[in-house]
Amino acid sequence: MFYRENGQFKSTYRADQQIFPILQDRIGIALLLLFAFVAVPMFASNYMFKAILVPFLILSLAAIGVNILVGYCGQISLGSGGFMAVGAYMAYNAFVRVEGMPMMVAILMGGACAALVGVVFGIPSLRVRGLYLAVATLAAQFVCDWAFLRIKWFTNDSTSGSVNVSNLSLLGWSIDTPVEKYLFCLGVVCVFALLAKNLVRSAIGREWMAIRDMDVAAAVIGIRPMYAKLTAFAVSSFIVGVAGAMWGFVNLGAWEPAAFSVDRSFQLLFMVIIGGLGSIMGCFFGAAFIVVLPIFLNQFLPVLGSLVGVEISTAGIAHTEIMVFGALIVWFLIVEPHGLARLWSLGKQKLRVWPFPH
Repeated sequence: MFYRENGQFKSTYRADQQIFPILQDRIGIALLLLFAFVAVPMFASNYMFKAILVPFLILSLAAIGVNILVGYCGQISLGSGGFMAVGAYMAYNAFVRVEGMPMMVAILMGGACAALVGVVFGIPSLRVRGLYLAVATLAAQFVCDWAFLRIKWFTNDSTSGSVNVSNLSLLGWSIDTPVEKYLFCLGVVCVFALLAKNLVRSAIGREWMAIRDMDVAAAVIGIRPMYAKLTAFAVSSFIVGVAGAMWGFVNLGAWEPAAFSVDRSFQLLFMVIIGGLGSIMGCFFGAAFIVVLPIFLNQFLPVLGSLVGVEISTAGIAHTEIMVFGALIVWFLIVEPHGLARLWSLGKQKLRVWPFPH
């Protein structure tokens, strides 16, 4: 009764094509943003910011980049962790080597460098697909791991191989405390999510989806596969590179190449699968699931073990987490390939006709 379109008429094409055409959606998003920007900084603890909220926001941004390539363009990528590393290290070099370099400009430069690397490793997508393309992008991960581990220029000749940044600021606003880091990440993620949502609804976004559905038919109707695939790699790698720079600058502060290993690439791919392929909203669902589940298991499994009289070790909790991830991925692939976003969409459709059955 409360989620209806009755009386909401559209008199222009612009009104009909807006991102949230239903008034209740616009009100809900406004209340959610108000809660995120005002209520959360007032009541959340430092642990909540450091362990949950900041990682959730940055990984959501990285998942958006991966989803553009995998979900919207249908190109398999296992090198997302490497592209995050490119963004982080190139932003670091721009930040420390150029005197007075603004932090946000350095982060965007890291994303631009990641876009260039993504285009280079996206060239094989013009000839191969499926498993072969996955192996080609996996090679990007190993090449980046080797480069940042062996070439000392990227780490500013650091003997330990680790780098660190400090004194972060944006237009005179110091970003030091957990609350300030959270607000900065939230603002960046909101901007990029809005840009990504409008991009996939544009002409280039429709070209990506045509390539995903059937590239031969897309070429027949005049879509250039080379342009569509390489732009998808470029945009995806740019967003992932920005997320990698933010992961290093804001979340870690000090990092080494192991922070962007192949495990990170699989983690981002799992987020997209669980959250929903071809859905910007699904990226947030998947990131929330991946970030919150380990914390929940670490708290719940010891309590469960004490109730049944069995002591569960830390290694047992870690193995259980991996098994739960694997089981859920298989379940989503079989039962609901479009992930949590599809379940959310079905729930909204039910509410639009409730309490009537038709």
